Amino acid sequence: MSAIAKVPHKPRPRPLRMAHHRGMLVALAVLAIVFAALSVSLAQPFGYSDLSSTASSTASLALAAIGETIVIISGGLDLSTGAVLSLSNCLFVTHAGTTTASLVLWAVIAIAAGGAVGAINGFLIAYVRLQPVVVTLATMFITQGVTLLVMKQPGGSVSQDFTAFLAGDALVGVLPMPMVVIVGGVAVWFAIKQSRFGTAIYAVGSDETSAHLKSVPTRAVKFRVYVISGCFYGAAGVFFSAQAGGGDPLAGAGMLLPIFVAVVLGGTPLGGGRGGCLGTVAGAFSVTLIANMLLVLNVSTYYSTLVEGLILIFAVLGSSNAGNVLAGLKIRGVLHRPRLVLRAPTGSQPASTRLSMRERLRYSTPTLRLIVPSFAGLLVLVALTLSFNQDIAAGEYFSSMLVLASFLAVLALGQGAVVLSGGLDLSVPFTITLAGVVLTGITNGSDTSAIWAIPTVLLMGAVIGTLNGVGIAVLRITPLIMTLAMNGILQGTALVYTNGAPTGFAPPALRWLMTGRLFGFTPVVFALVGFVALAVFLIHSTVFGRRLFAVGSNPISAEFSGVPVKGVLVATYALSGACSALVGVMLSGFTGQAFNDMGDPYLLTSIAVVVVGGTLMTGGRGHYAGMFGGALMLTALSTLLSGSILPPAARSIVYGAVVLAAVVAMRERRPT
Repeated sequence: MSAIAKVPHKPRPRPLRMAHHRGMLVALAVLAIVFAALSVSLAQPFGYSDLSSTASSTASLALAAIGETIVIISGGLDLSTGAVLSLSNCLFVTHAGTTTASLVLWAVIAIAAGGAVGAINGFLIAYVRLQPVVVTLATMFITQGVTLLVMKQPGGSVSQDFTAFLAGDALVGVLPMPMVVIVGGVAVWFAIKQSRFGTAIYAVGSDETSAHLKSVPTRAVKFRVYVISGCFYGAAGVFFSAQAGGGDPLAGAGMLLPIFVAVVLGGTPLGGGRGGCLGTVAGAFSVTLIANMLLVLNVSTYYSTLVEGLILIFAVLGSSNAGNVLAGLKIRGVLHRPRLVLRAPTGSQPASTRLSMRERLRYSTPTLRLIVPSFAGLLVLVALTLSFNQDIAAGEYFSSMLVLASFLAVLALGQGAVVLSGGLDLSVPFTITLAGVVLTGITNGSDTSAIWAIPTVLLMGAVIGTLNGVGIAVLRITPLIMTLAMNGILQGTALVYTNGAPTGFAPPALRWLMTGRLFGFTPVVFALVGFVALAVFLIHSTVFGRRLFAVGSNPISAEFSGVPVKGVLVATYALSGACSALVGVMLSGFTGQAFNDMGDPYLLTSIAVVVVGGTLMTGGRGHYAGMFGGALMLTALSTLLSGSILPPAARSIVYGAVVLAAVVAMRERRPT
């Protein structure tokens, strides 16, 4: 009997899974297309000098985008990127000398400063368990304030040898040094990716709970991710110093949008757990080449943010699961569920079951906990202001405070409704600006034109918000990305509309409303009383308000309960857009004319009044009365700071600290 020899099974080679690298391949394809289009537009072939200048313009963006990519892979977000870059730039320029030792020392310190900001972000997010968006937004403003304390205005210079070293040639005529810097950043990422820590980053980003159950130290991983990303932002600031040859406290102010464009173009989805930094670098080069192509085609630079915003939206849609988008667009048909209308029971309880005063007070306690703290803080700030400035007339002080608080009270309704729904609106600044410049441009001081111009501008704001809502609810784009992209689109639109210089004046009637006198008060104060009453009724006594709270608490449960979730979200963002446009109208009347960036100071404050007013940033809990108290409290705080010896930059630091303190105080206690 012959024995049958067993032949060992030889495993088949695994085919290369193209889908696994789809994001990077798409990024490289986009880069090739953009490069080809630019080459066609150039009068002469793309040469070494073009490569060198492109790499120099891209290096800071690429390094910062690598840091952002690592955060996004871990499942987080970081809005402090540009502010940290500015801080690093200003620290280096103001302190570095001309010797090699001094330059190296302060380069290390500048990078370490970025890591320190990242450590603060990481601690608050990983260990205190706060939302990344709110934490990094607050630290962004705090860092901006610190930067302005270091350097108030652009200036300073760095050693020419340092500039020649980083922005020059590594190999003359062959390899630009900025390319070496970029490759170095990618090499650091690959070293991280191949380590156990890199595997943990992907695990935490894919499913933090599962990673924790498999003994991955999720908190330590998230903390280290933000520290590493901060170091990348700091390195970007150091390279910017060499590229620009000086310092600028606002160097990173406009970099947040292109950073996210580079990340998304590079194939890193915002859900976490996937992506990589090589694609991000390709995305960064694409952004730079697109900007260069606009210059070659003699297209105004005013279109740059508009184009970047559109690219970000289309890139997110392109990287989304087509099935999810189709599901969002699908019209209810055979599987239509019956709609349940949420109504408060009226007249169903007999008089004998009415609650006693003690029971009413007990049931009102949770609401009072949301409202009382902001008004208590207001009383303290008013007392401090009046005691430190005894020359202030109390009547005039309260009248001025109400006028200044009216802007925040209107924004609190729009931003507050969005936060209650579980979202965030970052398009507030340039919705305000565009509304102001359009109104003054149309009316040019005419009350007759204002009769139709003001409703038109408010409708424009509602349309902007509706577009945000459709992108978020129907196309399922993350609120942060959708509203950030919209803000860039609106910024470009405002610059194109005004050609960089707004013209016209506010109508006299509007100026009287905001600065005149009626029965001893500014007329807008009387309008404010009616607005607050209307806002409380809308949020807390209507079907829309109850649906809003249901969506914010649990959108899936709300959907199965018959709540039209998509419709509620679209209406909520439309309300936010209309409120932002109304603030643009009011600011135009208050100042007499509109100006570029007039809405910038209201991004953090619109969120601060909501948080200080006791609203939970995860949605589903809050009260407009508390938000109105937050508007009054922050206005009183601003008044107190303006009368102190603190520099104006300190206000940004105080505002950011107040937001962080309020978020910590109001956060939900989650199991560890």
